[in-house]
Amino acid sequence: MGAGDRGGCVTDEGGATERSAGGVVVRPVADGGWLALVIRDPYGRWALPKGHVEPGESLSQAARREVAEETGLAPDQVGPEIDTVRWTFRRQGRTIRKSCTYFLMLSRGGDAVPQASEGITACAWFPADEAARKIGYKDTRAMAAAAVRRLEETDW
Repeated sequence: MGAGDRGGCVTDEGGATERSAGGVVVRPVADGGWLALVIRDPYGRWALPKGHVEPGESLSQAARREVAEETGLAPDQVGPEIDTVRWTFRRQGRTIRKSCTYFLMLSRGGDAVPQASEGITACAWFPADEAARKIGYKDTRAMAAAAVRRLEETDW
């Protein structure tokens, strides 16, 4: 699926496929560097904001909405698609194939507030390369590191 595909959950005989989208939210700092936003997820790990794609939403729309819901920030700009992380897990005896497409996002201001109702316990800004290293999931950590490299290609 590409960035414009409509997402959600598709069920087949062997299980289900779930689509999510999220963002690597960055903010410029005075010295010319970048801060990146991470959240403390319900499992106590630093992560990136993400969530399910609702029916009729594009991946970039879902990513923007999920960032706003989980952090209280409305990104000023949604930039390029970074990449997609894929994984498989079991739920109630069924195999679930899940993917999450991340987008680079710009937020110039505002305070991040964790969405406690979803188990998000903290939002924090770190220098972008440090934020990538703090993420507690290998594939997501790689996504954040790729976003840092993509910053060089943006005109923000």
